[in-house]
Amino acid sequence: MPPSSDARLLGIGDYALIGNTHTAALVGNNGSIDWLPVPRFDGPACFAAILGNEQNGRWLIAPREEVRAVERRYRPETLVLETLFRTASGEVLLIDFMPRPRSAASVEIVRLVRGVRGSVPMRLEAIIRCDYGKTVPWVRRRDYGISAIAGPDALQLHTPLPLEGKDNTTVADFTIGAGETIPCTLLWHVSNGTELECRDPLEALGDTEAFWREWVAVCRVDSDWREPVVRSLITLKALTYSPTGGIVAAPTTSLPERIGGVRNWDYRFCWLRDATFTLYALLITGYREEAREWREWLLRAVAGEPANMQIMYGLAGERRLWEHELPWLPGHAGSKPVRIGNAAHEQRQIDVYGEVMDAFHLGRKYGIESDDDTWRVQRVLLEFLEGEWQKPDSSLWEVRGPERRYTHSAVMAWVAADRAVKAVEKYGFNSPADRWRKLRQEIHDDVCRWGFDAGRNSFVQYYGAKGVDAALLLMPLVGFLPARDPRIAGTVRAIEEELLVDGFVQRYITHPHVDGLPPGEGVFLACSFWYADNLVLLGRHDEARALFERLLSIRNDVGLLAEEYDPRARRQLGNFPQAFSHVGLINTAHNLSLNRGPAKDRASH
Repeated sequence: MPPSSDARLLGIGDYALIGNTHTAALVGNNGSIDWLPVPRFDGPACFAAILGNEQNGRWLIAPREEVRAVERRYRPETLVLETLFRTASGEVLLIDFMPRPRSAASVEIVRLVRGVRGSVPMRLEAIIRCDYGKTVPWVRRRDYGISAIAGPDALQLHTPLPLEGKDNTTVADFTIGAGETIPCTLLWHVSNGTELECRDPLEALGDTEAFWREWVAVCRVDSDWREPVVRSLITLKALTYSPTGGIVAAPTTSLPERIGGVRNWDYRFCWLRDATFTLYALLITGYREEAREWREWLLRAVAGEPANMQIMYGLAGERRLWEHELPWLPGHAGSKPVRIGNAAHEQRQIDVYGEVMDAFHLGRKYGIESDDDTWRVQRVLLEFLEGEWQKPDSSLWEVRGPERRYTHSAVMAWVAADRAVKAVEKYGFNSPADRWRKLRQEIHDDVCRWGFDAGRNSFVQYYGAKGVDAALLLMPLVGFLPARDPRIAGTVRAIEEELLVDGFVQRYITHPHVDGLPPGEGVFLACSFWYADNLVLLGRHDEARALFERLLSIRNDVGLLAEEYDPRARRQLGNFPQAFSHVGLINTAHNLSLNRGPAKDRASH
């Protein structure tokens, strides 16, 4: 195949991730970098072709002749990507990576073109478009290559290749022979600063490989699936904003949950509900420092008046995540609108109080240092929740339809009360434990009365509903009821009857009267991992293992998972790669491999 002239030809799963723990880029299997926000994950992109086409910005390095085969891999236990192109003329290896940044206001991408066999004609094509593909920069020729400036953005492309400008595009045609290596380095810095000095590319490669391998060396994997677990951990680390410890849900925005649909959201923020699952994934694999930093980010983010606690925050705890649309971007595969920011940050979602309380409880249980300030935050949150838990909300799925009494939200309010009681009983904190025990029982009775359909022998999505919701799979995982309780077993059966698609789990049956949006989306991969965890707790180990192996099989060629998957079209959907999917992979692998994995441990809190 010739090099693509249109990024829309690539599917979401055709990309690989490179990153520097400040931001990340997506590299297509055609050799094109089609997404790069600067200087942080949530910054404006200077390559945005994944949300439109090449004119929205990309950086291509690929053979000029037909490509007969492409093979990709990460160098073992690193985030250094290798793409091998085979053509009639020979083979060429493209090595892509992002060195650790020299400062918070710099970004660096290194691409090494290495001849493996024969002599292959190649093309470099750099289309720089600042501010999410909107602005054509002022490009000037330099001794090292080119510089480009637009507003606050300045970029330098360093390469020995002879560069030419054509139609607001920088191009170079060249030939690479066996044994040759040609470096290309892109540097970003603020335009009012001085130009950056380009580091030696091979030295940067060695430093980057060493960083990742030293980080992986800490890893303790008690699982039969070391390779996918380690790849998921590296992905989780790559999605961590290292200056604060916050972990973004995904490095992208507006990749569709249905091709051509409107379920396109910005996920470059940090969600509170990811806290406990993420802490487990880090703690059980030996990453106590990362777990501590995530817990500390969480404490800083939620500090303040509990009535103002949000469900998500920016990388440093920012609260204003206002949502707006970018009309000049046509969207991935025509999926509009493209959104920046996320209006869900203004929603009421009761479940996050339970997640925060559980995360602090878990940290305390695993010996992450805690103090009186942490407990004071927890106490204030629970005192606020005492008057809030019966209010309708938008659920963990952030529905844009009417607020309701969602069963899962009430369950997580029970978790908040339960963990507060246990903090008093196990760690001796001075608090009104008797009052909180009464609250815990009141919530439990309320859920079992109003959130349960006795005729169907199943809990339901919201009070008065007939349908189910995959969030109900969390009930045994958080310890609300044992997995073998007949009501939980009945709920699992109802989910199997209503929400399974080719063995994978949908979140719920999408309908405008529930979530205010047109119906249709893929199966939600985190829910499918929760289902596997339930099968483990129910003693259905062979089924759980088979489902887990199927989930591993739908990873792309470099081991990455998006938020959702279309089992009929066999393609990944939603923002990519998705932290929550990889957290689920890590935890389920341990649930299947250990006598006491995260599912049993959390349920026994």
